[in-house]
Amino acid sequence: MKVLVLNSGSSSIKFQLFQCDDWGVLASGAVTRIGESEALMRCAWTDAEGVQQSLEQRAAIPDHHRGLQRIAEALAQTGSLADASELLAVGHRVVHGGEAFHAPTLVDDDIIEAIRQVIPLAPLHNPANLDGILVARELFPSIPQVAVFDTAFHQTMPRTAYRYAVPDYLYREHGVRRYGFHGTSHHYVGRRAAELLDKPFEQCNLITLHLGNGASATAIREGSSIDTSMGMTPLEGLVMGTRSGDIDPAVPFYLSKHLGLDNETLEGLLNRQSGLLGLCGDNDMREIQRRAEAGEEAAELALGVTAHRLKKYIGAYLAELGPTDALVFTGGIGENSAELRLRACAGLEHLGIHLDAGVNAEVSTQERAVSRPESPIKVLVIPTNEELQIARETVEAVS
Repeated sequence: MKVLVLNSGSSSIKFQLFQCDDWGVLASGAVTRIGESEALMRCAWTDAEGVQQSLEQRAAIPDHHRGLQRIAEALAQTGSLADASELLAVGHRVVHGGEAFHAPTLVDDDIIEAIRQVIPLAPLHNPANLDGILVARELFPSIPQVAVFDTAFHQTMPRTAYRYAVPDYLYREHGVRRYGFHGTSHHYVGRRAAELLDKPFEQCNLITLHLGNGASATAIREGSSIDTSMGMTPLEGLVMGTRSGDIDPAVPFYLSKHLGLDNETLEGLLNRQSGLLGLCGDNDMREIQRRAEAGEEAAELALGVTAHRLKKYIGAYLAELGPTDALVFTGGIGENSAELRLRACAGLEHLGIHLDAGVNAEVSTQERAVSRPESPIKVLVIPTNEELQIARETVEAVS
């Protein structure tokens, strides 16, 4: 049997098709620019002879219904999915599950309504995620649909970690609390770290760092998330590509009063014009590192602020966890930026983190340890695979 994983955005649908018995990827791709005059359909697959193939098509795709139809047609055309009856289930990424969802969930009408209810907590993501579910139910009416939530892994956080110090009614009546995100990625790399350490996940204490254009840190105690850097929204926490991360909550009041900025402008300022972009005018870490090496002060500042914030969270989570097995870097920046890993770990030897600078500098796409052999806390680089984690959790849910 096979499982199809869908990640539906406002103008795109990404997909991967997995073989359930060995988790091999049969096909993957995306439909982008949905609703524009010319959408782009890409699909890559392995043919019967084991040769990698690909196709690219451009055509008008007015909505997600037609976009998913094109995906189904491409999968049939490539021989990856001849008929929907080959599907065990369809797994969907859903960004926000609020407090209602602690695990992957089989979709029915009540679940759809529950996802709709938390749209105010993720207005940019949940409507598109829900569109993908609704369309998939139409096209594959006899196939189980499973929602896998980015927030679910963090629902094990204690109240002391997820509550804000604001009036209680804001939590009880309006859901104002910390939820955390990137849970699927943190869960995946946490389990892989346990396997590399040859230790049960339920016995591991880990700090996982998902560093990309969006970035978050998570403290995992005995296989469960006990704290994470993102909050009620993905704006809180680490410095990100265009998001500010932690700032004084009074800054928006100050800007509103002295610059006359309204809420919409402030939201755009902190979510889309800040972070690395705000510090140095660029949110591509590769370019920022090149500029910093060339002596550009703004790029050096961006790197320094990012590493400083990372180090603060690492230290805080070491204090929360106590004995810790590993520090895990993942995400596009975490996997590829040896410089940021070096800066984040520098000076933490007294806490048990001993990076091997030479091994860390080696270019590799493989899972690996970049700490010195005697390091009490291992430093691991593990490429994330959220789609595979969604596929596995989807199969578990229907089983």
